[in-house]
Amino acid sequence: MPEWMEALFNAFKDPNTQWVLLGCMLLGLSSGVLGTFTYLRKESLMGDALAHAALPGVCIAFMLTGVKSIFLFLIGAAAAGLLATFGIGYITRNSRIKQDTALGIILSVFFGFGIVLLTQIQHSAGGNQSGLDKFLFGQAASMIMDDVIVMSVISVLVMGSCALLFKEFKLLSFDPGFARGMGFPVPFLEQLLMLLIVVIVVAGIQAVGVVLMVAMLITPAVSARYWTEKLGVMVILSGVFGALSGLLGTLISTTANNLPTGPLSVLSATALFIVSLLIAPRRGLLAKVWVRYSVKKQVKAESAQTRLERRLGES
Repeated sequence: MPEWMEALFNAFKDPNTQWVLLGCMLLGLSSGVLGTFTYLRKESLMGDALAHAALPGVCIAFMLTGVKSIFLFLIGAAAAGLLATFGIGYITRNSRIKQDTALGIILSVFFGFGIVLLTQIQHSAGGNQSGLDKFLFGQAASMIMDDVIVMSVISVLVMGSCALLFKEFKLLSFDPGFARGMGFPVPFLEQLLMLLIVVIVVAGIQAVGVVLMVAMLITPAVSARYWTEKLGVMVILSGVFGALSGLLGTLISTTANNLPTGPLSVLSATALFIVSLLIAPRRGLLAKVWVRYSVKKQVKAESAQTRLERRLGES
């Protein structure tokens, strides 16, 4: 057995590594499934805004309790994310500001406020031991069994909601006006979708961080779009690509020294996107080049045949 394979095999005997692997794969799976509807609704920046908005919630939870508790951090981040969601909706409904501008405003204000609170905490007594800076870029290696249990519950909640409301989310993604005409509660479904995004973002900031969490939501969905025209297949592929990204990120970080798991999972998702961009059967660049080459070759053959028939006719 090669030395690197033996080292990898021994590393995965460690229970902590097993929890990290399972947690990252669950995060990628649920993020990919939910990210499909976010991508199709052209709300890719929503996950980014909610991820950045979670930072002040984490800081406020620590300042109020003085306790480094993942559960309390998640509550604070969820509250901040929901507040950001309502803020974006309020600005969009009650002004002429479009949603992308409202997203930029909320993202900047909340993240700036979070950085101010984080700096204040780091300069306070015992602040350096709070570990809140890990929420910026994530620290998947710190995940334990309790974190994975929470991730499992959240993954079941997110994927179960997407499965039960698949038809509703499908109509909401492609034609919300038609869904409203059919009698579906469109405002409620939109808020529910935002709530699910908040939940998965809050669950993922420990592993990936607030800065990179949006990549786990969007990149697998974009990759899956290159392979199929059917929404059901796209949702499944997006979940598979997300889980595979978590797997590859954990494998690489385990075999290398001092490399973070979260960013490596994001880079793995990007690598899968590049592969999809190149070799997808219908939408990939190579397929398009081959189609252009085939059409050009066919046109030349038809032109040659036409000239030959013309010459034969003249003779």
